[in-house]
Amino acid sequence: MKKMTSEDVFKKNIMELVIPADKVAHVQSINPLEHALLVLMKTGYSAIPVLDRDSRLQGVISKTLILNNIVGIERIEYEKLGERIVESAMKKNPPLLRVGDDLLSAIKLSIDHAFICIEDDKGIFQGILPRSSLLKFLNHYLRDISRSVTDQP
Repeated sequence: MKKMTSEDVFKKNIMELVIPADKVAHVQSINPLEHALLVLMKTGYSAIPVLDRDSRLQGVISKTLILNNIVGIERIEYEKLGERIVESAMKKNPPLLRVGDDLLSAIKLSIDHAFICIEDDKGIFQGILPRSSLLKFLNHYLRDISRSVTDQP
């Protein structure tokens, strides 16, 4: 296997690290909070993208956002799960990159986010770039550098 160079890292196409849209758990902005919570619990994820009917990114919904939305003054108001829609609780303007953006932009955004949403130039959701994918890629590169240094005479 060829060793990676720093040029390989900087020129890395982020789409090679992206989980494609058709494999990403998501909900629509018009779904009830109850549905979103079920999807989150069944998948084991703490947050997922929110899309509209045209596959355009609207935001991100998380277990925490849902729970914060149904907490009342004296109790958790579970009945609100079926009454409220995802749009009322989601975080708008999630971390976002476009197809073709560079790896450094992805790394910068991933510092504070478990995944970054990716869209094309028409605003259509293309998938997510998980922080774990970036870390695996960088780990591979750094191990190559480490081996090169220790292999020196």
